[in-house]
Amino acid sequence: MKRRKLLFHLKNNDCELLFEGGKHSMYFNTKTKKTSTVPRHIEIDNWLAVKICKDLEIPPPS
Repeated sequence: MKRRKLLFHLKNNDCELLFEGGKHSMYFNTKTKKTSTVPRHIEIDNWLAVKICKDLEIPPPS
């Protein structure tokens, strides 16, 4: 999955960028107060995208 598509999915599900780290970005779900890191790679494995969504308690991307 493209990182850009995942970030679009996160923003549509009320997740905001908390801060940028060295190699990852930290995202925060404003409804559930959960956080997860997103690596800064062009491609993100599908299983990792599902795990990020599970950590943030949002539905997985389609």
